[in-house]
Amino acid sequence: MGKRQAWGLVVLRLCLGVFFLFQALGKVGWFASSSVLRSRFSEWVGNVGPLSRAYLEAVCIPGVEAFARLVPIGEFAVATAFLLGGYTRAAAAMALLMVLNFHFASGVMFQYSYLTNGYGLPVLGGLLALAMGGAGLPLSVKR
Repeated sequence: MGKRQAWGLVVLRLCLGVFFLFQALGKVGWFASSSVLRSRFSEWVGNVGPLSRAYLEAVCIPGVEAFARLVPIGEFAVATAFLLGGYTRAAAAMALLMVLNFHFASGVMFQYSYLTNGYGLPVLGGLLALAMGGAGLPLSVKR
């Protein structure tokens, strides 16, 4: 990988690190109560297609207590890895799965507006780029 490409991925890694840090900070209250996530799932169940509804009813709603704690922890772990440059590829793969889960459960990924949503393809594309080429970048604690 060339020097310019590596630095481009560093900028992407740092931007996504800040993004996930603030996503995690916005969910700190989930540790005290899963009610916010539970109400979001309940809202989604009435507005999504059959695949997302089945996923919500079989996986998300029964596991809401665990997910309310795991999601902010996962986002904070991803943010830390991205900002420090350690385990970037693994963190990007984990973040990609988390984001896809939320997008699938909410049904947003099945809507045309997903293609123009800043939380959609730009985030997924950035995470995929880091999962593929995020190893050994400059400004990393683990190269």
